[in-house]
Amino acid sequence: MDFSSIEVWLTDNLGDSALIVKMFVVVFITMLANFIWRRVYNRLHRQLEKTRNHWDDALLVSSSLPVVVMIWAIGAWVIINYLFSYPVREVVSDVVLVALFAWFLVRFISETEKNLARANREKKDESKVDQSTIEAISKLLRVSVSITTVLVILQTMGVSISAVLAFGGIGGIAVGFAAKDLLANFFGGLMIYLDRPFSVGDWIRSPDRNIEGTVEYIGWRQTRIRTFDKRPLYVPNAIFNSISVENPSRMKNRRIYETIGLRYDDLPLVARIIAEVKAMLQKHQDIDSQQTLIVNFNKFSESSLDFFVYTFTRTTDWVEFHQVKQAILLQIVEIIEKNGAEIAYPTQRIQIDSNEVNSN
Repeated sequence: MDFSSIEVWLTDNLGDSALIVKMFVVVFITMLANFIWRRVYNRLHRQLEKTRNHWDDALLVSSSLPVVVMIWAIGAWVIINYLFSYPVREVVSDVVLVALFAWFLVRFISETEKNLARANREKKDESKVDQSTIEAISKLLRVSVSITTVLVILQTMGVSISAVLAFGGIGGIAVGFAAKDLLANFFGGLMIYLDRPFSVGDWIRSPDRNIEGTVEYIGWRQTRIRTFDKRPLYVPNAIFNSISVENPSRMKNRRIYETIGLRYDDLPLVARIIAEVKAMLQKHQDIDSQQTLIVNFNKFSESSLDFFVYTFTRTTDWVEFHQVKQAILLQIVEIIEKNGAEIAYPTQRIQIDSNEVNSN
C-alpha cells in the first residue's frame, strides 16, 4: 500500500477529520525524528568528550540546534506544502537552507574558539597561542560568513549582486565620512590584533595618558582595561595609534636600583663593604648574574658616603620581586653592621673656634 492509497483511505473513512490525523502524523514523525536526533547527539557527545581532538566536539555541538530547527522546518514545510495545498516557493526553501548552514558555520567558529581558548589555558607557556589572535581570527571568520550569507540570500531572491556591490561602494564612501571615528577605532583594533603590542591578561600603562591596568578584553571598537583599584577603563582603539604603550608584563627581569649612604667616619670601610655586597649579589640565586650588576661608590653627599646597587632579579612577579628586594636590602644591612659601619642619616656639625671660647 503506497502513500496515495493511505491518503485516499483516510479521506474516505475519516472525512473532515482526515486533515487533523495527517497533521498529527506529521507532527508525531517530526517529534520522533527530533527525539532520535537528541539520543544520537547525547551518545556522540559523551564519546567525543573522551577524545583529545577539539574539532569534532565543536562540529557536533555547533550542529545540535541547526539540526533541530531543520527537522521542525521540514515538518512545517510538509504541512504547509501538502496538507494545506499552499506550495512553498523553492526560493524560500533555499533561503532557509542557506540561513541554517550559515548559522551552523557561525556556531562552529564560536565553539572552536572556546575549545582552543580552553586548550590554550592548559598548555605550557612555550606552546601557547596568543588569545588575541584566536579572538581576531574568530571575529573575522564570523563577519566573513555573515556577509557571504547575506549576498547569497540576495542572489537567491533574484537581487543583482553586482548592483548591490556597486551601491555598497558608493554608500561606503558616505558612511566612511559619517563614521570616521568608528572606522578609526576599527582599524585601531585591527592593528592591535596584527602588531600585538599587548594581549588579554597583560599589564599595560601609557606615559602619555592616565592609562594603567590589566587588559580584560580587546574589541573592534574599544579595549577594556581593569585598573589596579578594580575599576573598568574603556579606551577607544584609535587612541593606541597615537600614544606610547608600555607592557611591563613582557619584561624579562625587574630592576633593583638603590642608593645607600655610609657615615664619613666609615670611609676606610667603604671599599670592603662594596666588595662584599657585590660578591653577595653575584652568588644570590634570585639575581640574574647575566644582566648588568653594578655596586660602586658614587657620591660624597652632605652627610653620607653614597654607593649604589644596580642589579636585576630573575622574577618578574610584582609580589615576589618585593620579597627578593627586601631580603637583599636586609643582607646589605647585615654586611654593613658586620664590618662595624653604620648607615648614615642627615646630620650637621657645628665647629666652634677655640679662640672665641677663651675670649668669652
